[in-house]
Amino acid sequence: MSIYNDVAPEEDESHQIISSYFLGPKAENYEFFKKNIIEILDGQKDARLDYFPRDGGHMCMDVSMPSLFGYFMTMIYNPNNVSIEASPLTTVAEITVGDDLCKMFGYNTDPEKTDLPLSWGHVVCGGSVANLESVWVARNLKFYPLSIRSAMKENGPLYFIADSFRVQPCGGSEKHFKDLTTWELLNLKPSTILDIPERLYSQYHIAPGFLDLVLKQYGVQSTSKTSLEKEFGVGEIKYLVSNTRHYSWPKAAAVTGIGSDRMIGVQVDHGARVDLEDLREKLQQSLDQKEAVYAVVAIIGSTEEGAVDPLRGILKLREEFQAKGLSFLVHGDGAWGGYFCSMLPRDFEPGQEISLPSEKGGGAGFVPDASLRADTQEDLFMLREVDSITVDPHKAAYVPYPAGALCYRDGRMRYLVTWTAPVISRGAMTETSIGVFGIEGSKPGAAVMATWFSNVCIGLGPDGYGKLLGEVTFTCSRLSAEWAAMSTKEDAFVVVPLNELPSELAKDSTPEKVEAEKQRIREEILQKTNTEIVDEDENRPKDRKALALLRALGSDLNINAFSTNWRYENGDLNDEVEEANYFNQRVIQRLSVDSPEDDPVQIPFYLTSTTFVIHEYGECVQHFKKRLGLYADDVDLTVMRNVVMSPWPTDGRFISRLIGEFRKVLDEEVKVCRERNDVSPTQHEFLLQGTDKVFIIHFPMFYLEKHRHQLIIEIKLSDVAMKEYAEAKKTDPTATFILKSVEDIALGPLVSSKNSFKAVIEKRGSPDNTLISSTSSITIVSVIKDRSLKGRYRDASYPSRFIPFYLYGTPENLHIDHILTRSPNIQLSAENIRLDLRSGNGSGGATALSADTLAKGPILCIDGISEASMQPFQSTDGPLGDTLASDSNFFFRPGQKFHVSVYEDGKGSNEPGPGIVQVEKLKLLGKGEMVLRSEGR
Repeated sequence: MSIYNDVAPEEDESHQIISSYFLGPKAENYEFFKKNIIEILDGQKDARLDYFPRDGGHMCMDVSMPSLFGYFMTMIYNPNNVSIEASPLTTVAEITVGDDLCKMFGYNTDPEKTDLPLSWGHVVCGGSVANLESVWVARNLKFYPLSIRSAMKENGPLYFIADSFRVQPCGGSEKHFKDLTTWELLNLKPSTILDIPERLYSQYHIAPGFLDLVLKQYGVQSTSKTSLEKEFGVGEIKYLVSNTRHYSWPKAAAVTGIGSDRMIGVQVDHGARVDLEDLREKLQQSLDQKEAVYAVVAIIGSTEEGAVDPLRGILKLREEFQAKGLSFLVHGDGAWGGYFCSMLPRDFEPGQEISLPSEKGGGAGFVPDASLRADTQEDLFMLREVDSITVDPHKAAYVPYPAGALCYRDGRMRYLVTWTAPVISRGAMTETSIGVFGIEGSKPGAAVMATWFSNVCIGLGPDGYGKLLGEVTFTCSRLSAEWAAMSTKEDAFVVVPLNELPSELAKDSTPEKVEAEKQRIREEILQKTNTEIVDEDENRPKDRKALALLRALGSDLNINAFSTNWRYENGDLNDEVEEANYFNQRVIQRLSVDSPEDDPVQIPFYLTSTTFVIHEYGECVQHFKKRLGLYADDVDLTVMRNVVMSPWPTDGRFISRLIGEFRKVLDEEVKVCRERNDVSPTQHEFLLQGTDKVFIIHFPMFYLEKHRHQLIIEIKLSDVAMKEYAEAKKTDPTATFILKSVEDIALGPLVSSKNSFKAVIEKRGSPDNTLISSTSSITIVSVIKDRSLKGRYRDASYPSRFIPFYLYGTPENLHIDHILTRSPNIQLSAENIRLDLRSGNGSGGATALSADTLAKGPILCIDGISEASMQPFQSTDGPLGDTLASDSNFFFRPGQKFHVSVYEDGKGSNEPGPGIVQVEKLKLLGKGEMVLRSEGR
């Protein structure tokens, strides 16, 4: 229908189709729209009745009804919070949201309290953008004094104040601004910098508009960071943040021109929190080397582990280093943890003891609301002292995406990131000009209203979100208890949480005490309902209450990180990290949706996963491996995690059902891992090389323990087999010949005892394989190499300057086989190579390798070709097939010449890696040229 015509012409089909796209200027399509909305709502109800994962393994497993009401009612009007005229209502809502969040964090929102800075906050699309904006602010704040000083030069617009304007540098006495060193300019306290515009107005009546023009000419956003660095001789400036940081931090550093390399990682402790001693060392290093620091980031609830960095200690370090002349901002990344400030009791003060839950409920619906641990509460309380805070309502506030926020302790900081008036001054623009601040232009008012309505309806205090998150914290604690104590020595697996038990953290910890505490958890928590736990606690002394133990379990903020390992049939724990990772990955694959074809209804509950990377987690991950019974190698560790946002799983015995399903999956996957690591005898295949002396190369497989060997052996064939093999090789010298065992053999005992074994010889080719020799006895003459390829024995990286091979054979017939330094990899072998070698570094005379030297299998490196740059190679089993064999440009092909270096192997023939190809530590035997004279494999 049309607003201009009561009845649209029937023949105007095109107009009617177009009209059907919209609700209509007079709501002509209202009934149709309403019908579809009801169908959508009915579909949501049916989905929840059919299946709803109440454990909620992911962040934002559900959204609150108030937030949905706010989003939906606003979405229909589609306001754009870029300006007041495009969003008259939602702009006011955004100002209110920012103000309310600042209050929750303990910031001052009262203009009458002039002894504290006036805070300010606004809504963004998410934590990544909030973090980016905070980096932008930190950069602009750090360079602001340089811009003012540059404008004070002779003939500069602020030259007239140079002889009278004075400030107090960090850790020093007041002096003329023009006399500040570059180091002092880079280390003024934030409040000193933010006061400059008001002081310029009060002392010299410099108007905001004039200062605006000055900064357009001299400010970092106009002249660039590089220009100011060059003018003042500024070195590199650092950003310090935990190694467990969110990926948005290096991304923000790249976008703002700081450079991701300057986002310096700080080591973490065993609980994945910032290590204050390492932070202190890095700050002292910055001070000693006169390298300024933009900011130190405290993560308030890491998204992988729910860990809260020790904010009180970080703030004390800032105070300590400011006294030494090093100043920086402190930012709280509370994307996940910010809303947990609502759990702090009203009028909370550090050191205050928080009571355990005492209210009881009857029946299956009783869920106590737990408090946070004392250390976590005090760190959350100290957020009021940080300069800015990131928080995501679309995480712990149960608000639909996209809804993040950034709050400033001193609201004047927002003027550093606006293009309209980049002047740090109160009142430079109206409070409703909110859209000009920060990174975003257009942004949905619906997200603002969802946040505002949810905040108002639920409440930002201990009786609102605090109570909701309190019940969720109790749920998290009960799940933590399961991960901590569900496995016993009788189980085929172990489950180990990242966060250690109180008995593990105690100075007098012993395995017996840890096991006793686990047994207590099983008896007093795992086997009890919520009501039973509270009832039984009434008769326990204070130091034996189960609720106190529950509070001590798990992460700081409701994310359980844990890992698993499996046992062999004899009860021994697997000690290979790679095999534990394989186990964890198989479990995760069954308990997560990783393909559009997956049916969520068939997944009993959800888990997510992460990887503890060695160079990021350091001692934290190595300690975790030790607790899992694993070898502390350089392999990263796969870790499971469940984000707890649901208050319902402890209702009744629902958690017990979840754990039962988890146990079932673990038991089934243990069987797969045991089979994968079985070392019982089996058939093996070898590549045959040589005719004067015959060598075999085992075909290794990284994924099966019985084949996880790189093995080169000199053998003796029976006279008949040798004759048949030699004739076939002479007839077809480029063919590939395979030795196949006809009986099951175990490589370890075979090699160590040099037993003989039965085998046949096949010629591999198209279209069929040809049997060259019938079954005959194979005798082991000598073992050139026998090296395990277990994960612990592999290098952390591929060779970057060469490609390494084992060299063996006789002086007349030389062969090579690629050294497998890590997985995945490719087996490259060639026989009868030509090697022209010169002694020393290649400048000496011609030299040949003796038979004794070759018997030890020296290392030959193809120089000038980086293996690391080519890995991983195309799999011959992949969709493209063996493309390398037909690739005329592949480096390893007949007739190809290479510059090579040959070294003594610094390890014994059966001594594994890592470090086999650390050639700088090996004796150089010579350099020269190698030519591949026969078909490579």
